[in-house]
Amino acid sequence: MNKTDLINAVAEGAEVTKVAAEKAIKATFDAVSKELGAGGSVTLIGFGTFSVMERKARTGKNPQTGATIQIAAKKVAKFKPGKALSELVNPPKAVKKGKGKK
Repeated sequence: MNKTDLINAVAEGAEVTKVAAEKAIKATFDAVSKELGAGGSVTLIGFGTFSVMERKARTGKNPQTGATIQIAAKKVAKFKPGKALSELVNPPKAVKKGKGKK
């Protein structure tokens, strides 16, 4: 799904125009981006949590030359899915009821 598909799905699901859906999606993304840019986090119960994580400096290898390089420390955006989303993506397996030992 790309941005256009998302706009169409939101417009249909919320029964609003595509223009209104696009404005709502843009405002949502802007609000999340602004909060993460300030070092905060955004928690959407049932969906997940967006946060910022500090990645330490490390040593890596240039895949073309094999030379060792230093990779600088940086902050990265992180997403941790909520329980409802996790179960939707990866449904719990049914427990088989077998014959028990006598």
